[in-house]
Amino acid sequence: MGAQLREYKQKISSAQTTKKITKAMELIAASRIQKAMARVRASSPFSRAVTRAVSAVATHTTIDHVLTREAENPTRSAVLLLTSDRGLAGAFNSQVIKEALELAEHLREEGKEVVFYLFGRKAVGYFQFRQMAAADEWIGEADTPTFETAKQMSDALIAAYELDAAEDGVDEIHVVYNRFVSMMTQEPESVRLLPLEVVESDEAGDVPASAETYPLYEFEPEASEVLDALLPVYIQSRIFNALLQSAAAKQAATQKAMKSASDNADKLITDYTRLRNNARQAEITQQIAEIVGGADALAS
Repeated sequence: MGAQLREYKQKISSAQTTKKITKAMELIAASRIQKAMARVRASSPFSRAVTRAVSAVATHTTIDHVLTREAENPTRSAVLLLTSDRGLAGAFNSQVIKEALELAEHLREEGKEVVFYLFGRKAVGYFQFRQMAAADEWIGEADTPTFETAKQMSDALIAAYELDAAEDGVDEIHVVYNRFVSMMTQEPESVRLLPLEVVESDEAGDVPASAETYPLYEFEPEASEVLDALLPVYIQSRIFNALLQSAAAKQAATQKAMKSASDNADKLITDYTRLRNNARQAEITQQIAEIVGGADALAS
């Protein structure tokens, strides 16, 4: 009986230690998410402005540009997968990896070869463990992504897009990431970046940018030169915004997961305390019974 009491005490102590850790991680995530959301809000106006500019050029010109041209028979597609560098975030990484694999399966059913570009240690580890190939990978900046990393990713993807499929180029570029919806909801989302599909919505999600009425433009220099300058910036801003969305979503997922872990630790402490009290009461009852039995034996 004494061994059982010691076991329950050890389990209670372990659950209390775990609760301290998860509570601290919950508070850290709560403090970081405000900064992450501030970065998302700061990047959104520029991203929308670039989207409107590219939409205006694409709407009012009929030029044949490499970044807006649809391939007649696309054979290779690039998928940029954004995950985190660390775990302890519930289903954050598993759901976005699942979304990317479903997109890849859909593209393969259309007869396209899929080339993966990976961001985050969780995506890299997942592909290495399953011996799946990736064209390029970036790690180490999932919590605080920088624009320089977004530019590197954009340059690598655009360089592959400008090559022919026979030269290991790609005909399409997709990005898969977790979009921050609320503190409780983070949704995996896949978007085709190239060939250009201007279907951006405003932050409230009410009116698509393609439905806006644009004034008539005269382009100086030529529209092709404007697209040469604008479209790389457009891809960079889209990727950077996706990185910031993913970082904010990861902090929210971590906070939610750590709160759930703290609640579970509380439940374990309550359950083990009840079991310890029951065991202690049984031990006391047994000792009293032994004393009474011994007294009766002596009296008889």
